[in-house]
Amino acid sequence: MRTRYRRKWTAPLAILACGALLLSGCAEFDNTAAGQKFTPVNPPSPEVPPQIGPGGEAGDAGPGRGNGPNQAPTPVPPPQGCKDFDKAVIATCLDTVAAVAAIPGDGTAPSALAGERKSGRILLAAAEKDPADWATVPVDGSGDGGLTSLALSPGFAEDQLVFAYITTPTDNRVVRLAKGQAPKPVLTGIPKGATGNRGAIGTDAKGALLVATGDAGNPGLAADPASLAGKVLRIDTSGKPAPGNPTAGSAVFSTGVHSPGGICRDQAGSRVWLTDRLADKDVLYRLRGGQPLTTPAWSWTDKPGVAGCADFVGTTGYLSITTSIAGNLQNLPVTPDGAVTGKPNVVMDGKVGKPPKTFGRLSAMSMVNPQIALAGTVNKDGGSPVSSDDRVVIITPSASSGGGGKD
Repeated sequence: MRTRYRRKWTAPLAILACGALLLSGCAEFDNTAAGQKFTPVNPPSPEVPPQIGPGGEAGDAGPGRGNGPNQAPTPVPPPQGCKDFDKAVIATCLDTVAAVAAIPGDGTAPSALAGERKSGRILLAAAEKDPADWATVPVDGSGDGGLTSLALSPGFAEDQLVFAYITTPTDNRVVRLAKGQAPKPVLTGIPKGATGNRGAIGTDAKGALLVATGDAGNPGLAADPASLAGKVLRIDTSGKPAPGNPTAGSAVFSTGVHSPGGICRDQAGSRVWLTDRLADKDVLYRLRGGQPLTTPAWSWTDKPGVAGCADFVGTTGYLSITTSIAGNLQNLPVTPDGAVTGKPNVVMDGKVGKPPKTFGRLSAMSMVNPQIALAGTVNKDGGSPVSSDDRVVIITPSASSGGGGKD
């Protein structure tokens, strides 16, 4: 039996996490094609990067963490089984949370759908509530495939539909599903390989789906106009090319993707970002329709394993990026017009004077609102899991700064 703490949620120190839940059953594939915005009372200054919630903050004066900014925080006790004492964790003991889709809200009771890459299980997690079964998607979780991305339907408040990027025994595909129902194919036939099967799904401000596909282990496919591999595709919710695409009748929005980690945007849709992993570096691209992905907005030659992203630029001046190999959070300073102005502030890396690397390898990230994002962990996928892994936590702007990082 898992023990959970009940506590009052306070928006200024919003923290999350996601629950552990075993879902059962397996649905067969059908091969027939088929927010609320709020303004904080005291918004943080642009010099403050997004960081982990109170469970990982240096100088947090909450209970058990010192009494003021000049006192060192009391260390959080290690987990005991599935019980996690960190206030940024609500539920635990998941397996490789590679997909997270936050449900928009004001942050007082954050919730999200969280997906396990290897099992295809999806659960609903909400603050102050036990996790609930949502659906199970049959996947081929070998290699880097499986359930690698989730996105709420643009009309989720009315239709309660969710889109997932998954690997099957024969291909990679986008499917549509509702709670407790079998998935329905939306876009099939995306090439599958021994590697390069990860995909990412996002939405734009016009209600279209943005789908980043891996190159199936063949970098040449990223530039092949006849292949669905290695592309950013822009489709409607039925899988057809969306109106307004660079080439009428084509779903291709951009080319040159290899192993995508995440897609994110600001609320207005003026900035759309994609993280990707190349053979020699990790990169961040700003997406623009019809333009191939040749010039990154930022590159990481140390290849930390860039994964999810969250555009906090309007709130803090930072684009926040999770890493699933280095296991840290990289906050890249960005102007409102999308220009990168400096090196990333690297936090949660365990260095003195910074929030400790509390949660290990981080993966998908999805925004609840302009101040709060949810991120999953993938410590059971090559990391060093603790007894309560894998988990989902909230990333929020923090009063402590991050320091410089490496390019």
